[in-house]
Amino acid sequence: MENLMGLLRIHVLRGVDLAVRDVSSSDPYVVVKMGKQKLKTRVIKQNINPEWNDDLTLSVVDPKLPVLIRVYDKDTFSLDDKMGDAEFDISQFIEVVKMRLDNLPSGTIIRKILPTRENCLAEESCIVWANGKVVQNLFLRLRHVETGEVELQLEWIDIPGSRGL
Repeated sequence: MENLMGLLRIHVLRGVDLAVRDVSSSDPYVVVKMGKQKLKTRVIKQNINPEWNDDLTLSVVDPKLPVLIRVYDKDTFSLDDKMGDAEFDISQFIEVVKMRLDNLPSGTIIRKILPTRENCLAEESCIVWANGKVVQNLFLRLRHVETGEVELQLEWIDIPGSRGL
């Protein structure tokens, strides 16, 4: 608890045009990893455009650690198939949270992050003030796979008693 800075809620919204790993579809789920923490969404049966709408919450101790996303196809009688991965950095998001913004109109864009060869962004990502919170929307292009993207939304949660930002 003494090293905890706060919580990062990752709202795993949906997958878009994911790879087919079964006969005509896939049963995808997402694994989110940061340091030694590992969380996963529920499996969506036979859908290459799944809508998870699952909230996963990571404890942030080191904001320099990347967040790794891996998509898998759930198989019953064999190992689950890989459907690609992506990684993103939360340092710019954390910088904006540290600004301790308040009383901005909801929807105010605070920072834009452009896709580059070094990140997995499929399109520009905006860090926005929305309903009294800092949120970041991300569309991540999956690597090591023929097709697929995952849409996420990040939100910071302060924890009373943690060392904070």
